[in-house]
Amino acid sequence: MRHPVARYLLQGVNYALFAAVVWYFSVAPAVEVLAPDEGVITVAFSHAGELREPCRKLSAEELGQLAQNMQVPMECPRERSPVGVRMTLDDRVIMDTVLKAPGLYEDGGVDIFHSARVSAGDYRLDIAMSDSVRNPGVRHRLEREISVRPGQIVLVRFQPERGFLVED
Repeated sequence: MRHPVARYLLQGVNYALFAAVVWYFSVAPAVEVLAPDEGVITVAFSHAGELREPCRKLSAEELGQLAQNMQVPMECPRERSPVGVRMTLDDRVIMDTVLKAPGLYEDGGVDIFHSARVSAGDYRLDIAMSDSVRNPGVRHRLEREISVRPGQIVLVRFQPERGFLVED
């Protein structure tokens, strides 16, 4: 059996070395995420496109062909429209994407996340979204002047009842 004092001494040395390594990597390596004159514009939201087909009322004949436990007066398809988002800054395209609804029946909402590094300054932001195959074209749009300061993160999010919101 080893001497208990030596064991505790070695254990203390090991803890000190571990603490020194953790301390070094927490302060020593300087990481510069952005250049001094840069900011970030981030678009982040979840959105479910409109249903591809509207609900329809089943006729008496159609209801009669269904099993008793399957008889519901309305038939509503689950598939959702793809969601397309296009963002420009001063007529320069920053993001242009179309995302198909996820899920086995394409019935889920899409998650949109995109970050772009930009030089600090004033910009004309235009973000447009289409989310319906039944009513094609842009259904939600935001056009506004924004100012990006060095080191700032400008967040663009979307709420169906309020539209696009910019937090700067």
